[in-house]
Amino acid sequence: MQGIYGSKAYLFPHPFAPNRSIGVLLEGGLNAELEPDSTWVESSALSGEISSVIPNYLHTLLMLLSPQHHLLLHPSIHFFHSNSPLKTNTHQPFTPTKKTRPFLISSSQQQDNNQHILRKHNAKSTTFLLRRLSQQQQQQQQVAIVVENEEEKEEEEKEKVRVLEMSLVKRRAPQFSGSIYLQQSSQDSTPPLARLFPHGEADIDNERMLKQALEIRRKVTAEVLKECLRGGKFSITYSTNLVSLMPEFIDHVMIEAASMKRVPEFSHSTFNARAKTFIHNSNVVPLVRWLKHNSFTYPQIGKLICMSCGNTESIRRAVEWLKTIYVKGKFLGVVLIKAGGSVLDRSTDELDEIIEYLERNGVRRDWVGYVVSRCPQILSFTMEEVKSRAEFYLNMGMNEKDFGTMVFDYPKSFGSLPLEEMTCKVNYLKEFGLSDEEVGRLLAFKPQLMACSIEDRWKPLVKYLYYLGVRRDGMRRMLTLKPMVFCVNLETTIAPKVRFFQDIGIREDAIGSMIVKFPTILTYSLYKKIRPVVIFLMTKAGVRDKDIGKVIALGPELVGCNIVHKLEVNVKYFLSLGISLRQLGEMIADFPMLLRYSLDVLRPKYRYLRRTMVGTLQDLIEFPRYFSYSLDGRILPRHKMVVEDRLNFKLRYMLACSDEEFHKRVDAAIEKRRRFESGIVDVPLSNNEATDELIEGTQVEFTRAETCQGP
Repeated sequence: MQGIYGSKAYLFPHPFAPNRSIGVLLEGGLNAELEPDSTWVESSALSGEISSVIPNYLHTLLMLLSPQHHLLLHPSIHFFHSNSPLKTNTHQPFTPTKKTRPFLISSSQQQDNNQHILRKHNAKSTTFLLRRLSQQQQQQQQVAIVVENEEEKEEEEKEKVRVLEMSLVKRRAPQFSGSIYLQQSSQDSTPPLARLFPHGEADIDNERMLKQALEIRRKVTAEVLKECLRGGKFSITYSTNLVSLMPEFIDHVMIEAASMKRVPEFSHSTFNARAKTFIHNSNVVPLVRWLKHNSFTYPQIGKLICMSCGNTESIRRAVEWLKTIYVKGKFLGVVLIKAGGSVLDRSTDELDEIIEYLERNGVRRDWVGYVVSRCPQILSFTMEEVKSRAEFYLNMGMNEKDFGTMVFDYPKSFGSLPLEEMTCKVNYLKEFGLSDEEVGRLLAFKPQLMACSIEDRWKPLVKYLYYLGVRRDGMRRMLTLKPMVFCVNLETTIAPKVRFFQDIGIREDAIGSMIVKFPTILTYSLYKKIRPVVIFLMTKAGVRDKDIGKVIALGPELVGCNIVHKLEVNVKYFLSLGISLRQLGEMIADFPMLLRYSLDVLRPKYRYLRRTMVGTLQDLIEFPRYFSYSLDGRILPRHKMVVEDRLNFKLRYMLACSDEEFHKRVDAAIEKRRRFESGIVDVPLSNNEATDELIEGTQVEFTRAETCQGP
């Protein structure tokens, strides 16, 4: 208990809430309620008198807090208003509680007291409040009525649909758990349609109701079809999946079952009985079993039955015919689906005529099944269209054998593209300078070109090659040697390889020349073929970093060699001859094709050089191109001529020239020796420095030979 004696104000515990305190100003006229955590700071030095004052005012404070004295102190606080808006006219006696707003009591200042006393509503404010509350209640009641009406309408609609469905579907007999349901014809329910039209008035939308009735009929028909399939020993899951893919056939069954009511025999039958009869007569269940036995999937079976328009026998006839042309297994369903419904409507004679025409033009009988399996659209063509497509290729100089091979290699080149698009692509290929016959040979060799787009594939590639320095003649050579280059993707296949060639030091113009020389390099895998070969040459074959670009540019064919069976074997052979790794790298940089020769070619030439020609290993290191010349065609005849004339040429001068130039060099060397032997001063016979060097080398070698022979 705290207080300020100087202002005659004290803080006492709240009698109804011990955790709160009440401050009372007995002589100042102000009473206040403080929070539990609030404290009054002493403002007078006479704090010692607090203990003597408290007992005198305690009785007065308790009287102030007593409910019986409230009316005597302030009659206006006899009642207080509830905070609930629904109980505005209810007055309750004031009782001090924890949630009650604080009240202030004053004995001297009437104006301050009026500002803080809680008052009741007067007549005007009470009337306004009641009117406002009554309007809100009316709006809420109206909204509740509207929502209730909408719910009632929805329930009525659902009830009508349920009643209509009950009128169209048989009732199921009561069954226990695990029992098998068997529909009995004697358990038909009487259509309670009277519930749909209360008071005899048709107050529903006829069109909407008709649509709902049709949907219910479809569901009923689907259930009947499922029941028939389950009767044919098909599982519930298979029957459900198959029926879900046969909407057209279900409509067909529904229409036929409805039309059967006109037949006197079925005039008194139920819809379910008529639907079962039609399904049984159509033999669809045995057909499904037979198609499943022939590797047809249930999506294919569903589509075929819908395509047949109820003529299920046409499906069996088409499948039997496809077996005669060697279409097997899963391709039976693929061919019938992709060929379209026109195949089911065509007779076997028309289909045989198409196959016979293809056989006369080079397509063998045992190829026809493969061709039709990869391009089923051929069976949907008319005979005139088949002839026009065949003549399109035959008129380009393609013979029957090439035509048949082309159709077998890529059947889509014959049947998948429109004839106008094929003509545009052939005309574009002719712009590279190819004749009709050359285009025909090109398409016979690589028919996949017809599947490439001009705008998306060919034109961007042509621009890119032109940027690399490849002109029209080079592109023509690329088309002739490796037409597959025009079928690969530019961004993902060609461009990364070109960037790799630039990174290893090959210039752009050299890249263009390299791909013209060996266009196959663009079809190799960058990470599985090109990079491993480059790494092998730099690490195992002694090629230096500055020479690797030169090696690939001069010998791009190395990229196509197998590392284990070709490159590594040749490297080991040359190292076994006594050639160091550094010298081998220089030899490869001078003549990259050195590693492409087989050991059967290298061994005889090396043996002839060391044993017959008495050459040194240094001669081979200086002129590695020696292995590129034919042993019987050039090396042996020229060496024999040099020996007969008692000459000794270096390998480069003896082999790296034409036959005519070689004879001139031999004659010049003989004349030079004759002049030397006769003592005539040597007069240069030619201003050619290579000839002078050759003659000088010949004299030195001749002198060495004479010295070696001796007396």
